[in-house]
Amino acid sequence: MRNSGNWSTFESMAPTVAMGALAALAAIVVAAMALTIAPPRAEATPQLAAQTKFPCGQCHVSSAGGGKLKPFGQKYKR
Repeated sequence: MRNSGNWSTFESMAPTVAMGALAALAAIVVAAMALTIAPPRAEATPQLAAQTKFPCGQCHVSSAGGGKLKPFGQKYKR
């Protein structure tokens, strides 16, 4: 014979557990989509200057790079 007290407790918990699992799955799917769809933030690096053959001062007011952009750098950024 089965212990009806324990089984009914399990049966009453099943929908709650299923909803929790479904909510967790939905959160994982949304997070995965956000990471896949969202564009990465663009950051200028010395490697970018090496790839384009531009000196840092081509885009930046400071010849060392970083900081405020010249009009050319603003256009390149867009």
